Amino acid sequence: MKKLEQLYEGKAKKVFATDDPGVVMVDYKDDATAFNGLKKGTIEGKGAINNRMTNFLMKMLEKNGVPTHYIEEISDRETLVKKVTIVPLEVIVRNVAAGSLSKRLGLPEGTPLRRTVLEYCYKNDDLGDPMVNEYHIAAMGWADELTMKQIAEYAQKVNKLLIAYFKPLDIDLIDFKLEFGITTDGQLVLADEISPDTCRFWDSKTHEKLDKDRFRRDLGGVEEAYREISHRLLGE
Repeated sequence: MKKLEQLYEGKAKKVFATDDPGVVMVDYKDDATAFNGLKKGTIEGKGAINNRMTNFLMKMLEKNGVPTHYIEEISDRETLVKKVTIVPLEVIVRNVAAGSLSKRLGLPEGTPLRRTVLEYCYKNDDLGDPMVNEYHIAAMGWADELTMKQIAEYAQKVNKLLIAYFKPLDIDLIDFKLEFGITTDGQLVLADEISPDTCRFWDSKTHEKLDKDRFRRDLGGVEEAYREISHRLLGE
């Protein structure tokens, strides 16, 4: 498939058109950002790790009944995916208190939650991705009720599948962010990525952080954490 003009460049990826109007090529970058782009840097090798890990997990989820945008990995950093219209929401799935939830509710990081919490944020960097609820979403017309019901069901299913997959690898899935899109033929699918950029992973025994929090909080060992997750998941 032929790579054509660049359609979009985000904080972590570039998206290119192809000679198939229903397919785009995603190219993962080593650029790292935090706090809605206020902090910037580079994590060596991150693009390749996030690409391969995302594709591995998308294939696993697809086999277990979660439709995704994944088509084919074509290099360490490049993947073909279905062209989608992104639902303008970040879907945040929380199993343990951490990050902004800890700050908002005054909970110590690491406090287990009695049930999984789903949160929605409006995807808008200029506004700082504000948190919204189903009433805001319906009022603004970002997604209809049926789509939101399906998104919530898929998010819970992804959570269960990922928790079960990571448990034997001694990794706790603390929280993570998902994005969904609508394909050209109207199907809701999981899009974006599943990686240490978008998930909080803690070592089950030591509670060491193995994700982008090491970059956000200047904890050091960022590349090593990404490589460790890749090693446990992909055996590389």
